[in-house]
Amino acid sequence: MYSESDLQDAVTAGVLTPQAAQALRDHVAGLRATPMVDEEHFRLLSGFNDIFVAIASIILLVAVGWLGNSIRFGANPHQPSLMSGLLVAAASWGLAEYFTRQRRMALPSILLLCGFVGGVAFALFACASQLFPNAGGQAGSLILSGVAAISTLLTYMHWRRFMVPITVAAGAATAAGVVAGLVLAAFPNSERLPYLLLLAGGIAIFLLAMRWDTSDRSRTTRRSDVAFWLHLTAAPMIAHSLFHLLGVFDGGEISVVKAVVVIALYMVFGVVALAIDRRALLVSSLAYVLFALYALFKQAGAVELSAAFTALVIGSALLLLSALWHHARAMVVGGLPPALTDRLPYLDRVVA
Repeated sequence: MYSESDLQDAVTAGVLTPQAAQALRDHVAGLRATPMVDEEHFRLLSGFNDIFVAIASIILLVAVGWLGNSIRFGANPHQPSLMSGLLVAAASWGLAEYFTRQRRMALPSILLLCGFVGGVAFALFACASQLFPNAGGQAGSLILSGVAAISTLLTYMHWRRFMVPITVAAGAATAAGVVAGLVLAAFPNSERLPYLLLLAGGIAIFLLAMRWDTSDRSRTTRRSDVAFWLHLTAAPMIAHSLFHLLGVFDGGEISVVKAVVVIALYMVFGVVALAIDRRALLVSSLAYVLFALYALFKQAGAVELSAAFTALVIGSALLLLSALWHHARAMVVGGLPPALTDRLPYLDRVVA
C-alpha cells in the first residue's frame, strides 16, 4: 500500500512524472467513484510488518519501563521512577533511528513518537514529584506548565530529526498545556476555566491544522498528513469542552431543549467537516449526539427500543453522508464566498 506522500516522493525523485502520478490518482478515483481528494488519506500501515514491529516495540518499551521502575533515587517506593520514563524515551528514540529514519514504517513511527513524548513527560513528572512531593494548586499548575514546555522542546527536536507527521500534533498539544498550566496557576479556583482553556486550545490547534491544510489544497504531500493529525487532536478538545460546558452529562437525564441543542451543534460540526473535508469533528462528537438522540427517543415513549432507534438513525445518517460526501460538500462549498473557498481543499484534485 502506498500513501499520497509516497507517490509525491516518487514524483520528486523522478521515478514518476507528475502526469503519470495524476493519471494513477484519476484511475483509482474512477474505480472508487469519488475524487481522491475526499478520501482523507493518511499513512498508518505499509504492510503487516508494521503491526509485527509495533507489537514488538510495545513489548520492549513495557519491559524497559518495568525495569526502569526498579531503579529509584528516592526513599518513597510509591513515587514514580524517573528512570522508567527516561529509559522508555531513550529506547523510543533509538528504535526510531532505524524503524522511522531508515525503514519509514508508519505505525511503529507513531507508537515510538508516543513512547518518546510519554516517556519524557513521565520522567519530568517523576522528577517534580520527588522535588516537590506536596505540590498542589498553583504549584501543581506551574509544574504542569514546565513539564509541557520541556516536552514541547523535545518534541520539536524529534520532529527535526524524524519528520513524523503526528509529531506536530503532539507538540501543539504540549504547547497548549504550557499555556493552560500558566493560566490555571493564575486563576486556580475556577471550575469552568479548565474547559474554557481546553476549548481555546482546541480552536488554536484547529486553526494551525487549517494553515497546514491550506498549504496543500490538493492533499498530495506530507503536509496533509500533518494536518490530519492536528485535526484529530483538535476535534476531541473542541467537542468535549463544548458539550461539557453545555452540561450534557450533568445531573443524569438530559432535557429535550439541551438534546436539541446538542443535535443542532452536531449538524454545525457536520457543515464544518464538509467544508474543510475532514471527518474528525463528526467522530469526536459522536458519543454526545448518540446520548442526546437516545434521550429524545426515551422521552418520546420508546423506552425499550430507544437505543436501537438511536443506532439506526445515526448509523444510517452517517453512511448516507459518506456515500454522498462529495455531492454534499459541493453544495456546502458552493454556498461559501470565494475568499473562503480559495483556501479550502479542492472539490477535485487539480493537476500541478
